[in-house]
Amino acid sequence: MTAPDETRERERDEEAGEFEEAELHETSARGAGALELHTPGEVSERTPDAVGTASEETAPGAGDGDDDGGDGGEGTPPPPANRRRRRPLRMSLIVVVAIAVVAAAGAATTGVFGDDGSGSAGDAPSAPPKTAEVERTTLTRTETVDGNLGYGDATAVQAPAAAKAGAGIITWVPGDGDTVKRGEAAYRVEERQVPLLYGSTPFYRPLETGTEGRDVEILERNLSALGYTGFTVDDTYDAGTAEAVRDWQDDLGREETGTVQPSDAVVAPGARRVAEVKAMAGAPSNGPVLTWTGTERTVTVDLDVQYEDMVEKGTKATVTLPDDTTVQAEVTDVGTPSTPSQDGGSEDSGGQSGGDDKPTLPVELKVGDQKGLGRYQAAAVEISLKAETRKDVLVVPVNALVAQKGGGYAVEVAGADGEVKPRAVKVGMFADSMVEVSGAGITDGTVVGVPK
Repeated sequence: MTAPDETRERERDEEAGEFEEAELHETSARGAGALELHTPGEVSERTPDAVGTASEETAPGAGDGDDDGGDGGEGTPPPPANRRRRRPLRMSLIVVVAIAVVAAAGAATTGVFGDDGSGSAGDAPSAPPKTAEVERTTLTRTETVDGNLGYGDATAVQAPAAAKAGAGIITWVPGDGDTVKRGEAAYRVEERQVPLLYGSTPFYRPLETGTEGRDVEILERNLSALGYTGFTVDDTYDAGTAEAVRDWQDDLGREETGTVQPSDAVVAPGARRVAEVKAMAGAPSNGPVLTWTGTERTVTVDLDVQYEDMVEKGTKATVTLPDDTTVQAEVTDVGTPSTPSQDGGSEDSGGQSGGDDKPTLPVELKVGDQKGLGRYQAAAVEISLKAETRKDVLVVPVNALVAQKGGGYAVEVAGADGEVKPRAVKVGMFADSMVEVSGAGITDGTVVGVPK
């Protein structure tokens, strides 16, 4: 081989070695986990055939022969420098595509394009999610206060002191919870009945022929109700009254004197329910014998004085029981305002009541439907009082109101074409999740939006 031939052979061997080294570096990078990102549907350039070709290309001695398989023919492999120049461009394009895919995914996740994934950005509804119609009705505002269900305040029955020592021994008393009606014994002294009579004025003096007054009329009304006759019910105690009294005393086992003493009967507004027995049989009749209440359950309220104008005799109210059932009630009595300090509460050193000592107004309500109260004997209840009523007004749900930037409110009126336009309204009374509204274009049946 001549010197030039040896030189060309040596240069060809050096170029082949550089080519093999470059191919080996690229193959190692791929084997180490270099990734190529492709868009959906794009076919990867690294097919099995390509991998096999790369393996063959990188095999030792791969550039030494020609196409004939000879050991030193004229055919030479493609210039390694050209392959190395194309690869950086290819890898740059792959990196750009990968960055674009990742950026697009991040933008879709964060909503950069204004889409929540459920539809295109231009599909936003123009109409409110819910609507309601303006109604014309009567609106009533109520105030709910706390009260107590029970038989009302208990009053004591006092037995008069005996005229002489050793006399006036109590021989019988009713039991707790018993009901005493007109003409029945409230208790017995020395086996003589002391009956209950209905009235508002107790006997405070002897009643006999010639006596006149309110207490005489009460006696005669009771005698008439018990079936005694021969007299006229008025305020005069005459001979006919005295004769009826003797018959009554006979039936009670008393001495027939025709005269009624203050201790001969107990006067109360109606039938009584025994709350607590204070004296046992055998005790002297010189103190409280028992306490009793009315027989019907009532509702009592210590009403805040700010609501005083809401109640008077005859005012209707709704009572809610602990089981959420309701009954109707009517105010039967309104007391006078008082503060806890006046009722026995404490005051501070400066003579001022505590911060919670607000004046209250005692109110009593009667429940007509006693069966509707169920088996409750005593319970905490809620009372709804009518505070204000507005008749023939336009109302919408409170949620339909939209606050305006400059103050005031508006409603979103939905047109027939689905377009929503705000209309300013003037608001009135609020009650039961509704509000009174008025304004231009607001009429009965107008459809308004109710935001979520």
